[in-house]
Amino acid sequence: MQLTEKHKEYWSKNLRITAILLGIWFVVTFVVAWFARELSFTFMGWPFSFWVGAQGALVVYVWIIWYYARYMNNLDIEYGVEEGEE
Repeated sequence: MQLTEKHKEYWSKNLRITAILLGIWFVVTFVVAWFARELSFTFMGWPFSFWVGAQGALVVYVWIIWYYARYMNNLDIEYGVEEGEE
């Protein structure tokens, strides 16, 4: 199957948003944990590193999933490849 320019543009946007969101995931998961000892300020009554490890990362993960689903739904509608209503 030969990809049209429209297909290539769609996948380019898909890969770009995936890379950005994976970058955010990487920072929240590994970079914050790596520098946890240096993040010694208080956030909502807890040390920031503890809060990110216990709650903050989960909030960011849910936000990433929500944003990706919303973005891809809009992208599907824009390119006419949305799922049909059944």
